[in-house]
Amino acid sequence: MGIREVREIGDDILTKQCKDVSKMTLRTKILIGDMLDTMYEKCGVGLAAPQVGVLKKIVVIDVGEGPAVLINPEIIETYGEQTGEEGCLSVPGKWGIVTRPAKVKVRALNQDMEPFEMEGEGLLARAICHEIDHLRGELYVDKTEDGLHDTAYEEYDEEAGGEETEE
Repeated sequence: MGIREVREIGDDILTKQCKDVSKMTLRTKILIGDMLDTMYEKCGVGLAAPQVGVLKKIVVIDVGEGPAVLINPEIIETYGEQTGEEGCLSVPGKWGIVTRPAKVKVRALNQDMEPFEMEGEGLLARAICHEIDHLRGELYVDKTEDGLHDTAYEEYDEEAGGEETEE
């Protein structure tokens, strides 16, 4: 498979509605493989097809429990709420505080175009909501509660006696 270019904020494709996937084709299978490879290469926990320039309702997610592929996903139930930091491969170097459901139930198709339901809590619920927003042309930056912040990287500073420093 291959690594695809991740479209960044300002690219019009990120504001467009995606189309349903009606059948599994070789081209779609390759896209899903490339999306997984790209997500892992970029150290993301989720990726939606429009982020790699394809207006199809396909999402891949892996929050450390193994990859999930959701085709034509729709959230059918939500419970509670959680507020926390959120970032996006399409908005590099930034993060913001966003409130999302604490738990979600989603209905989708798998890679064999078979329907299934999946529940997610915590980070998985956040990732599902975030990626499904992409399929509607929505970015988390419009949902932040206190705007965008720069990502600060901590570096190990040997000259300061081994203390961690923020730049």
